[in-house]
Amino acid sequence: MLAKIKTLGLTGITGFNLVVEADVNNGLPKFDIVGLPDTAIKESKERIRSAIKNSCLKFPMLKLTINLAPADTKKEGPIYDLPIAVALLVCTGEISGERVRDYTFVGELSLDGSTRKVNGVLPLLISARSLGHKTIFIPQENANEASFIEGITVFPVGNLRQLVAHLNGSQLIEPVKHREFTAIQSQVVDSNDFCYVKGQATAKRAMEIAAAGGHNIMMIGPPGAGKTMLARCLPSILPTMTFDEALEVTKIHSVAGILDSKEGIVWHRPFRSPHHTTTSVTLTGGGAKSKPGEISLAHNGVLFLDELPEYNRKTLETLRQPLEDGVITVARVNSTVEYPAEFMLVTSMNPCPCGNYGSKTRECRCTPTQIHNYLNKLSGPLMDRIDLHVEVDGVSYDELTSKTADEEPSAVIRERVNKARARQIERFKGTNTKCNAKMSNHQVLEFCKLDDDSESLLKEAFTAFNMSARAHNRILKVARTIADLDESDEIRLEHLAEAIGYRALDKKYWM
Repeated sequence: MLAKIKTLGLTGITGFNLVVEADVNNGLPKFDIVGLPDTAIKESKERIRSAIKNSCLKFPMLKLTINLAPADTKKEGPIYDLPIAVALLVCTGEISGERVRDYTFVGELSLDGSTRKVNGVLPLLISARSLGHKTIFIPQENANEASFIEGITVFPVGNLRQLVAHLNGSQLIEPVKHREFTAIQSQVVDSNDFCYVKGQATAKRAMEIAAAGGHNIMMIGPPGAGKTMLARCLPSILPTMTFDEALEVTKIHSVAGILDSKEGIVWHRPFRSPHHTTTSVTLTGGGAKSKPGEISLAHNGVLFLDELPEYNRKTLETLRQPLEDGVITVARVNSTVEYPAEFMLVTSMNPCPCGNYGSKTRECRCTPTQIHNYLNKLSGPLMDRIDLHVEVDGVSYDELTSKTADEEPSAVIRERVNKARARQIERFKGTNTKCNAKMSNHQVLEFCKLDDDSESLLKEAFTAFNMSARAHNRILKVARTIADLDESDEIRLEHLAEAIGYRALDKKYWM
């Protein structure tokens, strides 16, 4: 007997149609799976055999052939356990073939017949909906992940016996109830707030500008000045994620296997902080199954690199392409996968090996050669892609012991950031540009026009600091953001002067 069951495969964060074909014929008992399966799929034979038998269902002791079509596409993971089991149960008559014709199945099985959580269910559901699937059965542990997707009926399956009872009409499974994203967002509480950061007015201002325009930022200062705390507070002033942004992030985290099954969705902007010993594969993604790396896990959020010069230089150079394009292409022997990687790069570093160069309160013990060698661990092209450079010095005792109420809370700063982002959304309506930092060269020419005085100032700075064309455009983008925070339609001289001030470290440290 022949049975065909619909399922889905996953490449990166994109699903594609698959069909599980099961053929049961007379002959010596044998169980073969063909169609380019990986090791996890080949080993599913024993899982499926035990799951069916331990569910008190009939397993055919005949010649079994399973084909995963199309046969020329590589299949990975244990997500095909459930559709293969259903196909075999149709062949044995435990389930009517007519009842499952329009259904799709995805899931892993345990030896006792219960289902197990699988990675990548959210991108599979989104792809299934776009591919025209109407009803899909998934493991019960993935139900929360599926509850935010509309336009497709999702049934959570606890075990094989429950599934067979539902398909035969004897005991129906309740479909997953839809949840509203806004209800989840209202529960968001940021544990890191700018009201706890004492002093550092200049750094806070730079952080606000970076958040308002989506700009990359570097903080330079001695140890203990508060650079890490400032970075961790940044997500608290970033614009609240839209539902579409949350889905994009959740798809990546689901594929990576780090999604919280209780939440079912990533409702806050990611903050990723890999250690300086991280490898380029960990940062960009890859491995045997081309999993997303840290830069993709930080999509729509923040990638924080603490003590930047301590990272391997070759590892840092891998950031250059995604910083420009907003995507990362992971090419490996088995596959080539493209992951989104639109993140804010936030970095911190000491100005010298001892950390006190340029400090107002501490004395530097480093020689000029040591300082030069330390700073030159970073390449010019990478530094060029960081829009704002800000010095963070230590705080005084009076600033440190001041009352919390004296410091502006993140909620107030976020209001200004949201207003600035609203102006940008209106400005770039009808385009793929989301914020000032992502403006194309054509948009810079259109929206960053300067008067004569501002043009003269920029020319003088360009010559004095020996800037690149990229640095020139990034100054204009930052100036546009400062003008937006000031609710100004035009970039005025003071806006440009402040933007240039955030590039002055180019001359101080690297020239």
